[in-house]
Amino acid sequence: MEEADKGISRPETIPEVGEDAASTVSLSATSLTEEEQEELRNELAKVEDEIQTLSQVLAAKERHVAEMKRKLGITPLNELKQNITKGWQDVTTSTAYVPSIYKRTSETLSQAGQKATAAFSTVGSAISKKLEDVRNSPTFKSFEEKVETLKTKVSNQPSTGDFDEVLNSTASASAMDPKPEEAPADRQGAR
Repeated sequence: MEEADKGISRPETIPEVGEDAASTVSLSATSLTEEEQEELRNELAKVEDEIQTLSQVLAAKERHVAEMKRKLGITPLNELKQNITKGWQDVTTSTAYVPSIYKRTSETLSQAGQKATAAFSTVGSAISKKLEDVRNSPTFKSFEEKVETLKTKVSNQPSTGDFDEVLNSTASASAMDPKPEEAPADRQGAR
């Protein structure tokens, strides 16, 4: 909007790729004489032709380079490896600014690793404490007692009170007798 207020106008269309830009110039958009416009159109056409020629020459040279690399056995993967190796050597052997950056980055990463290790240790300790708190809670103790009572009823053996033992024995009892017997009252109701 500001350009229109200042008296600067834009061409109505923008040439597409491959379109001749000289043919799309709006005559009303310029304040050049007819002779100057014709001269500029001719120069523009000439430059566009040169660009096209140079693009063709570049494409031919790129094909030639690819063919030579193929004959030499140079693959894109080999080139990438060489570039990475050379880049790494440049970083580690540079004498001015880069070694200090490398050293600072190395130190920073080392500190980050130490802090992460400490954080994981703290989290692990917190989880262990929380699990211990849960195991010592009245709700868990009540659950543990109910499981022990169930084990005593199922196996008719007195419980030693070890929760892990109760779970293991209950699991092995379940594995041996996968189909529980019906209670006598259930049998009478079914008749």
